[in-house]
Amino acid sequence: MNVKMEKLEKNIIKLEITVEAKRFNEALKKSCAKNSKTINIPGFRKGKAPMNIIKKFYGEGVFFEDAINFCCDDTYPEALKQYDISPLDYPQIDIIEIGEGKDFVYTASVAVIPEVQLGEYKGLEVKKNEYNVTDDEIENQLKAMQEKNARIEEKIDGAVAMGDIAIIDFKGFIEEVAFEGGEGTDFELEIGSGSFIDTFEEQLIGLKAGETKEVKVNFPEAYGREDLNGKPAVFNVTIKSMKEKELPAIDDEFAKEVSEFDTLEELRNDIRASLVKSSEDREKKEFEEAVVDAVCSNVAMDIPEVMIKRETDVMLKDLEMKLKYQGLDLESYYQYTNNTEEKVREFMKEAAEKRVKTDLVITEIAKVENFEASDEEMLEKAKEVAKQYGDKDLDKTADLIMQAQKQYLKIDVVNEKVIKMLVDSAKVIA
Repeated sequence: MNVKMEKLEKNIIKLEITVEAKRFNEALKKSCAKNSKTINIPGFRKGKAPMNIIKKFYGEGVFFEDAINFCCDDTYPEALKQYDISPLDYPQIDIIEIGEGKDFVYTASVAVIPEVQLGEYKGLEVKKNEYNVTDDEIENQLKAMQEKNARIEEKIDGAVAMGDIAIIDFKGFIEEVAFEGGEGTDFELEIGSGSFIDTFEEQLIGLKAGETKEVKVNFPEAYGREDLNGKPAVFNVTIKSMKEKELPAIDDEFAKEVSEFDTLEELRNDIRASLVKSSEDREKKEFEEAVVDAVCSNVAMDIPEVMIKRETDVMLKDLEMKLKYQGLDLESYYQYTNNTEEKVREFMKEAAEKRVKTDLVITEIAKVENFEASDEEMLEKAKEVAKQYGDKDLDKTADLIMQAQKQYLKIDVVNEKVIKMLVDSAKVIA
């Protein structure tokens, strides 16, 4: 067997493989043995006609298809091994020359992992965002806790006010025609929550129980339904009854009821500490991403489409799983958002390409820097994963994770080492 390799654009390689005539004839005999059992030739019992008689009846190429498959199955892996090639997909096979008693020549074109040409990746200047915790953020947290612990009581007298819960019947019309999904009965709507479009909620302020009003609104241009996008609508709304919130005072007693602290000051300090931790985590994550982005911007490579497609497949699968937890499926999501799988894939493509590029760059840097993952480091990572499951027997769970996901643990450990090196060497700029 003789093999020639040619590099094409977009990290496609083409192998021209020449299979000796003797080897191809063996494949033809194998094909004959497989297919002759099903061929009927007058004067011969089924499956007993000689190969030369069958060829006279059906032509020389009658056994070529399976012979080609047998030859390619045997020789293509040998050719890959000869040039140490790791294909990303199935090859495109093209026949160059074929015939009994002749060398069989074919080409196999396939995408391979691209060559990564690293630029500078140490000591890059990168901006770091800072998020300082303000008193207003702490007060907003306290108010959210206050809202969560509010008592809801029926509002007997007065009119609908901001913050009240109005129990309403409503029916929506576009150009005096009722539309699907625009009707509700005994719906509880918190005024000011932003649950309904436009100024719907504000227009109910001042109404009393039993009163009806025409509420005029406009659907947003990108509402997600073709029949409603950007359309003006009129809703007939009736106030059935009202509820109001009684908010607890934010004081030491409140702190005791909603937390393990005895004073409001202690609760405030705990909220501040939690917000500071969240801000620090956000700063760290964003800086890591900015450093990696800066490194990737110095790298030149052509990413094969098949790699981007595979990553898009993964992202689409992740979306499907998230929707499943919410009781939805992809078809419902497409319908609700006025999308198609093709549109969603196109939307995801840029992010998928960025993910692929980042993975390739980090892998290449790890190779250049000779980063490895020890069993001890992988076990430590397995314990971190085990903690997320909330399992009390961390050691046992970590051992199981090591057995089932060792390769993934290795990748995680090595990638973390690469990112730490890049971040530690980066120069922070304002």
